[in-house]
Amino acid sequence: MKKKYVIIYAASLLASILAHAFFVKEWSDGRYMTGPGDGLAQMVVFKKLLFEQYTHGNFFYNYTFGLGGGTFSQLGYYFSASFLFLASAAVVWLLQGVQLIGEADALFWAESAVLISMIKLSLIIFTAASVFHYLLKHRAASFTGAVLYGASIIYFRHEAYWEFFTDTMIWLPLLVLGAEKIMRERRPAWFIIACSMTLINNFYFAYINLIFIAIYVLFRWLIRLEQHEEKRWIQCRMFIVSGLISFGISAAAFVPVVYGYVNNLRPPYRENIEWLHFDDNILFTSRIIILPAVFLLFLFILSFYKNRVFRLFAGLSLLFILFHFSPYAASAFNGFSAPQNRFEYVLAFTIAGAAAAGLSQLTKLKLKELLPATVLVLLLYLYHIQRYELDIGKPANQSILLLLFLTIAALFAAVFAKKWTKVAVYGVVILSTLFVANTYQKYALSEGGGLDSVTKAYLMGEEYKGQESSELIRRLQKEDDDPLMRIDWMNGVRNNTPIIYGFNGFSAYSSILNKHLLTFYWHDLSIDMGRESVSRYASLGDRANLYSLLYGKYYMTEKTNEASVPYGFKKNLESEHYAVYENQYMLPFVKTADAIYSESELDKSPVLAKEQAMLAGIVVADPSGETEQAPKPADLIPESDITTKHARYQNGRLTVTGENGGELNITPKQASSAPGDYYVSFYLKSKAKDKGFRLRVNDYATTRKSNQSIYKTGVNDITIRVPKSEHISIKLPEGTYELKNIALYEENYETLKSAVRQNKTEKADKLKWDKNQLTFAYHLSKDKYIMLPIPYEKGWELKINGKKQPIKKADYAFIGFQAQKGDNHIELTYYPPYFKQSALLSAVSLLLAVFYIRRKKPGSK
Repeated sequence: MKKKYVIIYAASLLASILAHAFFVKEWSDGRYMTGPGDGLAQMVVFKKLLFEQYTHGNFFYNYTFGLGGGTFSQLGYYFSASFLFLASAAVVWLLQGVQLIGEADALFWAESAVLISMIKLSLIIFTAASVFHYLLKHRAASFTGAVLYGASIIYFRHEAYWEFFTDTMIWLPLLVLGAEKIMRERRPAWFIIACSMTLINNFYFAYINLIFIAIYVLFRWLIRLEQHEEKRWIQCRMFIVSGLISFGISAAAFVPVVYGYVNNLRPPYRENIEWLHFDDNILFTSRIIILPAVFLLFLFILSFYKNRVFRLFAGLSLLFILFHFSPYAASAFNGFSAPQNRFEYVLAFTIAGAAAAGLSQLTKLKLKELLPATVLVLLLYLYHIQRYELDIGKPANQSILLLLFLTIAALFAAVFAKKWTKVAVYGVVILSTLFVANTYQKYALSEGGGLDSVTKAYLMGEEYKGQESSELIRRLQKEDDDPLMRIDWMNGVRNNTPIIYGFNGFSAYSSILNKHLLTFYWHDLSIDMGRESVSRYASLGDRANLYSLLYGKYYMTEKTNEASVPYGFKKNLESEHYAVYENQYMLPFVKTADAIYSESELDKSPVLAKEQAMLAGIVVADPSGETEQAPKPADLIPESDITTKHARYQNGRLTVTGENGGELNITPKQASSAPGDYYVSFYLKSKAKDKGFRLRVNDYATTRKSNQSIYKTGVNDITIRVPKSEHISIKLPEGTYELKNIALYEENYETLKSAVRQNKTEKADKLKWDKNQLTFAYHLSKDKYIMLPIPYEKGWELKINGKKQPIKKADYAFIGFQAQKGDNHIELTYYPPYFKQSALLSAVSLLLAVFYIRRKKPGSK
């Protein structure tokens, strides 16, 4: 028995290698199986981050992740609990231990992507082949169907761009096996194992998998595969109990990660969602699913429907093909958010199951059925060619037609001959699948999707991680060895630049982030990030007050952009193309205050007033005592002239008429001559239905999303800091805009300078950050609040002098707490939300699982 499994896995590995033939060649030429977008911006970056964390014994928190965050929770959508990543990380760690490989940086994970993918795909094929064999008892047909599933184009699309997506393709067949074991044998073990693993591995795809398995069970109750299956109420009871035990086992990973997801901030999708939209050519050019010719031919062989497994998978396939054309279904599978076609791997599985079941019935195939099926399928292909006006001269389209005719020829040969031609059919289906996979890799992913640009030279160049910028940062870190200092620098639009280079920064890009930080950026402080987009934050809008508050010690920029350097920063280092500026008004990492401001009282105040309140004291949501009066900076707009150029402005509507754009100019009359900045605030929304645009305010530039974009924040209140000048020019491209609530404030930074002077009298002692714990001592001359530039999130625990104390959300998004006069020995420790309770639940559930599985042996009551 073991030998059979070895042979099956060897065949699976061979099929996987052949399915990756194009990418293997690309790898030998220095091009990698990683997307130029999220592949380089997130996948390889988060692998680098988590690998470094885990191999240093730190499993929960990382100060380098944006402004700091619980990586176990916030990166649970990606890799933090991924079995395949953990296994690959363990192998890499062992290889480093014997000095066979060097640093596991982003370049390393990009280089190793094709090898990891080949191993993963071999596991997917092996698992699917084993499950199909359990259903069909036909090894060749089962293996052929498994290759059809594993090497489907959605696998390569997901693996190239968002590789953690494909992990779930292993757990899906196992869930089906688990469901079948309950229905046929009254054995819950496989279902508990598969359900637990999918819940632990990725909560998002567990949601999709569990929806599918519920649909699968409903279909199975309509189509009985065996005569002696358990009664439905018994099955239902076992599914419920097994599911609850699985949720319990997964709790230590599932609960903290889902908590992170719930505490993310994503604007609701407000666009109308259609029920059906037939816009994808799934026979020739779809980027997501290409229906195999053998599957289409089998759909029209009526005698195959006598086989219950074929009937089951054909019915499921037709349902999920309908779902593929339903934006509403795509929304439902995405948590009723924006429609996203991420569930089609389920369709690939059901298609493979139907094809495998049909192949197992080849001996029953008759010419009188094959002929009309062939005609109908040819008409279907002809319809798609005409409807989508396909260019048959294109190699990819020619390949699809060639494989169609080869499949038809093989099936006709199987009808007339009874032995070796059956093997030829399996070979044609497998080779067709491998050919389509490699063709898709070349034309859709490499040439059409930009993977051919992901090279070693690019990853080591200045656009990603170049030598000049890296050396400058290393020089700075050598000169200033403060492990907590933050440097504001982002390479282009790569928000995870700090992780790539290995420094503490001010930017992050992840589908799940701390909602308090996002609210801080989008609403509370209205910080422009240079690019409107959800799932990310970046920089601090060049606002000096915020750098000082959040321990922003250095500002790095290209020399061509030195006009944007924040107030109070002095040039410290430079290279040929870059310069580093040092903050001359640094506040300490541990800041104290006795002045309290109310968040609600500041709610309608301009952001400059909020910054000044944070500098002068602490801002809390629920102050327990008397509060200070909110600062009230003067609005200069009433005493300013507003004019336009190549534009008309009336009743809050700006119409830009110039072909090269136009502008609205503000000329303040009452500003002082003292050095400082202006803060200009306004509400801005384009009237164009579907068009993004670029906004410039003097030398500052930012971009805004189209009103139709699913990545639009929905926040239209903007605040821009500009150095003092005679005019403030709001420049926009041609079009019509709603522009209102314009306000202008002057900042002379006296509050900042006062805060720097006040915080020099007392300072923290013995400050140490070790993994998920921060400790320090602080002697206070009187009772005060202590504030830290560490994002507030559930999971932090505070002890002062050995006693637990509450933590407040201070300054909108950060940690604050009360300390008493005298010596304070402070210990802050982070664990993922509800981790201890859920870990206990996991342990208890594992014991329950053992008891339940032993009790539910076949024949037991």
